[in-house]
Amino acid sequence: MEKYKNEELTPQERAEAIVERLTVEEAASQLKYDAPSVEALGIPSYNWWSEGLHGVARAGVATMFPQSIGLAAMFDEELLKKAADIISDEARAKYNEYSAHGDRDIFKGLTLWSPNINIFRDPRWGRGQETFGEDPYLTARLGVAFTKGLQGNGKVLKTAACAKHLAAHSGPEALRHEFDAEVSEKDMAETYLPAFEALVKEAKVESVMGAYNRVLGEPACASGMLMKKLEEWGFDGHFVSDCWALKDFHTNHKVTKSAPESAAMALKAGCDLNCGSTYIHLLIALEQGLITEEDIRKACVKLMRTRVRLGMFDKETEFDKLDSSIVSCDEHKNVSLECARRSMVLLKNNGILPLDKSKLKTIGVIGPNADSRAALEGNYNGTADRYITFLEGIQDEFEGRVMYSQGSHLYKDRVMGLAMADDRIAEAEIVAEHSDVVILCVGLDAGIEGEEGDTSNEFSSGDKKDLRLPEPQRKLVKAVMSKGKPVIIVAAVGSAINTETDCDALIHAWYPGQSGGKALAEILFGKVSPSGKLPVTFYENADKLPDFEDYSMKNRTYRYVENGENVLYPFGYGLTYSKVKCSGLKFNGGTAEVTVTNEGDFDVEDVVQLYIKGYSENAVPNHSLCGFRRVSLKRGESKTVSLKIADSAFESVNEKGERVREGKRFTLYCGTSQPDALSEKLTGSKCVSVEIVL
Repeated sequence: MEKYKNEELTPQERAEAIVERLTVEEAASQLKYDAPSVEALGIPSYNWWSEGLHGVARAGVATMFPQSIGLAAMFDEELLKKAADIISDEARAKYNEYSAHGDRDIFKGLTLWSPNINIFRDPRWGRGQETFGEDPYLTARLGVAFTKGLQGNGKVLKTAACAKHLAAHSGPEALRHEFDAEVSEKDMAETYLPAFEALVKEAKVESVMGAYNRVLGEPACASGMLMKKLEEWGFDGHFVSDCWALKDFHTNHKVTKSAPESAAMALKAGCDLNCGSTYIHLLIALEQGLITEEDIRKACVKLMRTRVRLGMFDKETEFDKLDSSIVSCDEHKNVSLECARRSMVLLKNNGILPLDKSKLKTIGVIGPNADSRAALEGNYNGTADRYITFLEGIQDEFEGRVMYSQGSHLYKDRVMGLAMADDRIAEAEIVAEHSDVVILCVGLDAGIEGEEGDTSNEFSSGDKKDLRLPEPQRKLVKAVMSKGKPVIIVAAVGSAINTETDCDALIHAWYPGQSGGKALAEILFGKVSPSGKLPVTFYENADKLPDFEDYSMKNRTYRYVENGENVLYPFGYGLTYSKVKCSGLKFNGGTAEVTVTNEGDFDVEDVVQLYIKGYSENAVPNHSLCGFRRVSLKRGESKTVSLKIADSAFESVNEKGERVREGKRFTLYCGTSQPDALSEKLTGSKCVSVEIVL
């Protein structure tokens, strides 16, 4: 038996046994994402690039969950972990089946380059939809849950998760290949790094991906500072570059003069795997004395160790029997539907919702996202075997007449190329005039907001210029609103948007996955109460935000926002069809206990949220989320719930980036929103609080 096949040895020992049998040329070839086979050892080729952000992506049919920002809006670690468990089941099943057919192509492996745990610090960033929002604590808790779901708890890893993109990476997309993120030590430790630390220490994430940009002058994929952090945290996996990021070293960042120099710089720093083609120059770098053979073999051992941990060289694993019968099965699709239900956020309701079917004869469904599959998907998406658009969901749920008009193009001034501008406005007005109520489905899709180079948009490389709807949709909204009919706006957007209208109700649906239309209909007609909460702050005007290129956290996100005049809807906000009250808050060391009561007449789920306010010199200016729990309540029901308080709740970060315990006085708040004046105004409810003196 080959030594590396001996399952009694540790993964490290088995990996070393493989690499010691390789020539240096073979070892170097394994450091590219499209690693060739090693026929002498019977090791098949492997493509490291696979995606699993909210479902197995780009590899055929798979269950499609809401986009990550929507999953974050659930504020639900347990359900998120379940979704990730399904994603990894389907990835493993696909890998088993594809491998049996000799298909080892890109996107069909077990190394899933998810989750994206960057901080969504600016609402203009197109890739913010891939994240878990703006708060480092929420991002950490959800990132840990997602990673544990992907990797499983078996003898071998079910799939290997990847924490990306280390670090201080959140736009602008157009500048990412040349941009230098200048971040203070305090902001780095307080905001940009906590989630990465949590995934390494708690979830034992198997890989970390570097970012395109520089951080304090160093390319993120070869940053001594960031690599040292990973070492301090005890990272025991492998490091991968973002795709073609190493090429930027010499072409855009200008920190090296050639591809061999870039390859050497990355490898010496600790970048084990290259997504791209720069590592084809490793042997030249070796000849030039820029690296040693040991540098190559060290990285190769770490990659082979991951393959061993995935059971790729084992005779059999506990996951070998997973096959295509589970892919997009009814059980998995039902979980996707449940996620969609819990992700949608009710931002406004003058009492029109839930709709009473018995009082309606005709419903008008209008808008470019009404019958759009793209509005369900988001980016980095898989292909569902069935989609239920907003229009289709309403048609399935309502027995009366449903009239439809596209109303406008998503961003162009006309739908038909030969037509005059605003060619669907009249139809939309007609539908509105003949309807008892209008469901106006607006927003964006991944063709407008997303990743630079990965979208077809004509705007800002995937970023948004401002927070408004595209002009054709603004015209549509104005025309429909002018008809005087009740209007419920549904916004399918992966980020903050300002619809700039006084509608009767407003639902933010995100990109809700394959069953988004069914979930929306169930909420509209009261089968389900909305329960999502905003994982990001919604602002009124982008012009009042700090410069997009400024990575200081000053006046960014709910923790640092100044005076709040530009806040439209706060982080943590979201209405239900009832009124949930928190009372009797008690603090007991690492936990808080509170009584939660449903004072309304509708069965609901709601999210109980804990916030901590410190008063020391280095405390964040406002308050910070330090605990949350989703609670289900029948009408009139009360429950006493216990919430774990974040370990870091009573710490602050000084200007040197050090976590310190300072100050003895704190205020702990508990409610179904954060304890700010706008949340109190919008919800009509005030958080309970308790003073803590340590």
